[in-house]
Amino acid sequence: MKILHSFLCFIALTTIGFSQSKPKENLVIDNGVSEQLAIFRKHQISDVTYGLSFEIPQQKQQEINSNLILNLSIADLSEPLYLDFKVKTQNIKSIQVNSKSTGIVHEKGHIVIAAKDLILGKNTVVISFIAGDLSLNRNDDFLYTLLVPDRASTLFPCLDQPNIKATYKLSMTVPKDWTVLAGAKVKEKIEKGDFASYTFGESDKMSTYLFSFVAGKFKTITQKPENREMTMLYRENNAEKIKTSTDTIFNLHQQALDFLEKYTNYPFPFQKLDFASIPVFQYGGMEHVGAIQYRESTLFLDNSATDSEKLDRAKLIAHETSHMWFGDLVTMKWFDDVWMKEVFANFMADKIMNPIFPKVNHNLQFLTAHYPNAYAEDRSLGTHPIKQNLANLKDAGSLYGAIIYNKAPIMMRQLEASMGAAAFQKGIEKYIKKYANDNADWNNLVEILDAETPLDMQKWSAVWVNKSGRAIFTDKIEYDTKKQIKNFEISQQAEDKSANVWPQIFDIGLVYPDHVKVINVTIKDKNLLVKQAIGLAKPVAVIYNYNGFGYGVFPLDGNTTKTVLTLKDEVARASTYINIYENTLTGTIAPDKAFDCFVKGIQQEENELVLKIITNQTNAVFWKFLTEKQQTKAQKQLEDVLYERLQANLPSNIKKTLFNLFSSIAYSDSGKAKLYAIWNKEKVITGLKLNEDDYTNMAMNLAIFKHEKADEILNKTRTTIANPDKQKRFEFLLPSLSKDELVRDAFVKSLKEDENREKESWVSVGLANIHHPLRQESAQKYIRLSLDLVTEIQQTGDIFFPKDWLNNTVGKYSSKYAFDEVQRFLKENPNFSPILKRKLLQATDGLYRAQNIKKETE
Repeated sequence: MKILHSFLCFIALTTIGFSQSKPKENLVIDNGVSEQLAIFRKHQISDVTYGLSFEIPQQKQQEINSNLILNLSIADLSEPLYLDFKVKTQNIKSIQVNSKSTGIVHEKGHIVIAAKDLILGKNTVVISFIAGDLSLNRNDDFLYTLLVPDRASTLFPCLDQPNIKATYKLSMTVPKDWTVLAGAKVKEKIEKGDFASYTFGESDKMSTYLFSFVAGKFKTITQKPENREMTMLYRENNAEKIKTSTDTIFNLHQQALDFLEKYTNYPFPFQKLDFASIPVFQYGGMEHVGAIQYRESTLFLDNSATDSEKLDRAKLIAHETSHMWFGDLVTMKWFDDVWMKEVFANFMADKIMNPIFPKVNHNLQFLTAHYPNAYAEDRSLGTHPIKQNLANLKDAGSLYGAIIYNKAPIMMRQLEASMGAAAFQKGIEKYIKKYANDNADWNNLVEILDAETPLDMQKWSAVWVNKSGRAIFTDKIEYDTKKQIKNFEISQQAEDKSANVWPQIFDIGLVYPDHVKVINVTIKDKNLLVKQAIGLAKPVAVIYNYNGFGYGVFPLDGNTTKTVLTLKDEVARASTYINIYENTLTGTIAPDKAFDCFVKGIQQEENELVLKIITNQTNAVFWKFLTEKQQTKAQKQLEDVLYERLQANLPSNIKKTLFNLFSSIAYSDSGKAKLYAIWNKEKVITGLKLNEDDYTNMAMNLAIFKHEKADEILNKTRTTIANPDKQKRFEFLLPSLSKDELVRDAFVKSLKEDENREKESWVSVGLANIHHPLRQESAQKYIRLSLDLVTEIQQTGDIFFPKDWLNNTVGKYSSKYAFDEVQRFLKENPNFSPILKRKLLQATDGLYRAQNIKKETE
């Protein structure tokens, strides 16, 4: 049966229509781009081309003189033309409309061009202005733009909404020893004294958030994997990393392109595919058309890199390359569907990994990459549906998070399994072809997929896409006198106690002494009788979600924590460890019991991805959920277990994973002595490969652990860092590592000023140092300051920074004091942004749960 008409109506009600017809009510202009303004402008405007020129001076404090020549067609003069420009009015020098000067009217972040100055049809608007600085990430000798989701209007006047695509003609004047990169190829370069002027060709069509340029002192390298020329800009100066990584970086882009062209049956859609590696980049990467930007530390790896780090790099490259089709070629109409581009980028990246890493278990990789992160937000009081409502683009940054990056791919994998892989792929082909160089929403995709399957997806999609939360599963298993299963029922209840039911597919493993009987189940309603189990002998243990495919919290039987160690299937092991952790947070299993289970896993696990899950969960339970008495006992046990295992004959990637946990908890006197000996290269652990970054991290940990030689360690580290960008980072972090509380006070107070928060990834590390669990007695006084700054952080920071800020301040705590501070803050700020409150509740989920868990333990 096809999707019911009522379902399409339901989806339509939750999706902005962007009708081509003019809205009847008068426009109300406010800050940001409202839904109403976006709909009207889509009706009013077409055929947009931006001619942009920027004059970049030598000093980053100097203003950037700029010019815009905007060509566009106008179909409706019942309202003025509203251009978005979120800067000070004095940044606007002059405006000409159709060759005539006009007065500057700048209100609530919009330049207003009066209808009397415009004509129906083609118009030209010329604006001389000083470029806005908010999203022009300026450093001493390089800069880069980052304009997602609505930040183009903080740089230049534009129509900053995703469904008004345009082409760009860019010219830049920069210091002559700088290199430039943008979305089109350089047509001409002219040197003038100490500067060079670059003129780029006309770009492909793109949304404003995808426009970009990079300029500065970068080295460049060009390669031609399979005859497609690509150029990379980079600042890395470590010869080993450059030699080890460069060919791999280019080849990974080509492998991703090859897969995507074949999967979508659509050739690479843009003029070029270049990329820039940036040391201080806020995200892992950003999919700018023809000019992807990456965080340098993710791309450049050396011989000490683990398989997991190599896989993360490959997935990042595949993710950003996938966006060329999913997001750049076909773009969402409105940012409430931003999840669509992210789900496809992650979903395709997971598929691309299969041939590149043939030895990796890709079901395991999918499980470990997505499930813990999705659960971390979906279990919190700040959870939200995959598809969220968005009234104004100024709030679009709040939509990003683990729900769209991690839960959405889980949803999509369930959809593919329900439809069948071939039918799903055929639908995607049609979707790309139909909406190429255009915009589409979830409803458009549903209509196409609907034609490829007989399934009724109404019930399925309504809960997976439009509802929040997850299922808590329970079971009822009964045995007869012969110890055979006579009844096996499973039930699901939404964690938020709503009536939501998640139709899904997963496996149950019945573990026997000599084999595992795997039963595949499809649950469509609240209850399911597992008929395949009736009559089977009583198993040693029942392992739910054996294939890591299901989504929710599954039952544990009395033997699960013992049985997980014996499971040969690595996906089943990882899934079970994740489930044990989630049951700890829901109160089903005591933290010390979970901790003991994880420590046993650490002692024998030999798969890096599974071990990474165990070590991450061990770290979380240790710092957040053990009582002080339990923690004192557990620290020495864990430290000894890790150090002993580091002496064993194990692969280097396993040792690196073990060492990362050891370095983070070795704060006893004996632990510090061992860590110092490794840092000072007095002790060499056979098979453990460490690089400069590892030694820097050790130095920071030793300072936080109050090693007696902390000052000497930090000073030596500062002088041995060879990369100037990394040296600046370390110098920025030094006050956060100081043993002097007054110095740490000054560091925290300095973050009140926006200019001191520009390097967001640095700030996040500095805050983590300040609020480390071992320092919280002196740091808790900063909690309220951190909460009071969050609103400003959202206004001035990039999309992930408010959550990172909260994660690395109040999110580090499990104490009653911190819990009370959050409650007091919320009570005293009844009008606190609902969007930011959601981020706060996500960041403090562990804090909230710790109150109940520790109370029960005590």
